[in-house]
Amino acid sequence: MRKMEYTTQMDAAKKCIVTQEMETVARKEGKTADEICNLVAKGWVAIPANRNHKSLSPEGIGHGLRTKINVNLGISRDCNDVEMEMNKVKKAIELKAEAIMDLSSYGKTYDFRQKLLDYSPAMIGTVPMYDAVGFLEKELCEIKAKEFLDVVRCHAEQGVDFMTIHAGINRETAAHFKKNPRMTNIVSRGGSLLFAWMEMTGNENPFYEYYDEVLDILAQYDVTISLGDACRPGCIDDATDPVQISELLVLGELTKRAWEKNVQVMVEGPGHMKMDEIQANMMLEKKLCHNAPFYVLGPLVTDIAPGYDHITSAIGGAIAAASGADFLCYVTPAEHLRLPDLEDMKEGIIASRIAAHAGDLVKGVKGAKDWDDKMAKARREINWEEMFRLSIDEEKARDYRASSQPEVEDTCTMCGKMCAVRNMNKILKGEDINLI
Repeated sequence: MRKMEYTTQMDAAKKCIVTQEMETVARKEGKTADEICNLVAKGWVAIPANRNHKSLSPEGIGHGLRTKINVNLGISRDCNDVEMEMNKVKKAIELKAEAIMDLSSYGKTYDFRQKLLDYSPAMIGTVPMYDAVGFLEKELCEIKAKEFLDVVRCHAEQGVDFMTIHAGINRETAAHFKKNPRMTNIVSRGGSLLFAWMEMTGNENPFYEYYDEVLDILAQYDVTISLGDACRPGCIDDATDPVQISELLVLGELTKRAWEKNVQVMVEGPGHMKMDEIQANMMLEKKLCHNAPFYVLGPLVTDIAPGYDHITSAIGGAIAAASGADFLCYVTPAEHLRLPDLEDMKEGIIASRIAAHAGDLVKGVKGAKDWDDKMAKARREINWEEMFRLSIDEEKARDYRASSQPEVEDTCTMCGKMCAVRNMNKILKGEDINLI
């Protein structure tokens, strides 16, 4: 068998080798393969594509591309239902989510992850820190530093395309946190576990101390590192504070070190944040992290809406995407309350997709406005079938229309015969209108 000419997508790009994955991304984005290759070489675009994920349909994340969305799911101690989570996987793919993160933290995580990888054409991400206690069958304080790397290696061998690694919360960052008290402390699950491990053992964050070894594992399987923001703000009062910024500076340094080993990078971001801070945060990340793709959770623009946080997140996500964010992690109505069910997940995906598309319109992403123009034309022509087909949620649009039928077909029950669109069409064609 011919020896592979490259190790990772970035390695290939630096050698001006156009991979099949780059060609697929170029076709999806309406760009040339050479354009994609150049962006990957610079680190401005990542194509998370583990060579062991055989069912993958590759996607690009980053500069000039459509804003992608991620869906979180997975089994936990309180909700250990693999069948329910696989139903979520199927629904997420049906609703065109480009990525799924398996955040499983209990039970047969390996088996569930394998089912997910075998089935999913979407990118698969994980957070190895969540799996460490169960994988190693040890209490957190008993885990040795390099044992965490065994979990990373297991996920990489299975075929995971990107991993969230909280390498930025080192002892120096932790010291900043202690000196700068926060309203909500550390809300990242992985970040809080690592902080606790460092406090209990007195040791450096193993993902920071052995970062080069982590990168070697990721490079072997072409896994993209998603540099986790352990110190993301968990409320608007904590946004853009010294702790968040100190970690971001570390993430910028870690980005360059990963690229030196040809490991693709995404950088994770906030969090909770007022609307007037979002644009500045997007610009700051791009500057400090050398234009690496930016992956944001929300941001949630207010803290008062439990049960509606898919809306608070979509508002922030749209502003973030318009300001340069490349990848949005969805938030569901169940955020802060419980594990989301299938309907929660659907609401979160649709809200996030709306935010992503709204951002793409501002960024001028190729083809984004065409979708809106087609919908506008269908509305002008009162072409209901075309409107349904173009809807981001066709099923809901059809259900709403069917639930309240008008007297005449070319109207709806909001305006009836007073419909502005219907009457303008008639008048402009020289026809009279009759409202009675």
